[in-house]
Amino acid sequence: MLEQKLEDKNIKPTAMRLLVLKQLVENAAAISLKDLEAKFEKADTATLYRTLKTFEQKRLIHSIEDGTGSLKYALCEEGCECAPQDQHIHFHCVECGETYCLTKSKIPQTQIPSGFKASSASMVYKGTCANCN
Repeated sequence: MLEQKLEDKNIKPTAMRLLVLKQLVENAAAISLKDLEAKFEKADTATLYRTLKTFEQKRLIHSIEDGTGSLKYALCEEGCECAPQDQHIHFHCVECGETYCLTKSKIPQTQIPSGFKASSASMVYKGTCANCN
C-alpha cells in the first residue's frame, strides 16, 4: 500500500521514503523535520529534508506554517493539487504543540484584487485540542 502510494505520485519507493511515509500515515497530527529526526536517530537530516521536499513537490504532502517557526508536514487528501481552493484549515494546540488538519473545513474563498494571483493560502486556529481540553 505504501509503495503504491509513492508510485502513484511518481516517487521511487526507497527504504527511507517508505519509512517517512509510514510515519506520516500513522501520525494523526502534522510532523516537523525535528520530530522525524527524533524518530529516526541514525537518519541523515539532509536525507529526511530531501524526502519531505520531494513528497511536497509531488503533492503527496503539504507544509503548514502554524506560527511555531517550524514547518510541519501532513498527507494531502486524494485529488489534492495544493491549489488555494484545495487547502483546508489547520488547528494548532497551544498545550501539546500538535498541529491538526481540519480537512472538512476548507479555507474560505476571498476576492483577490485584479492583477494578483494567489498560489497558496493558510489559515490556522490556535487553542486547546480535544486531548488536552
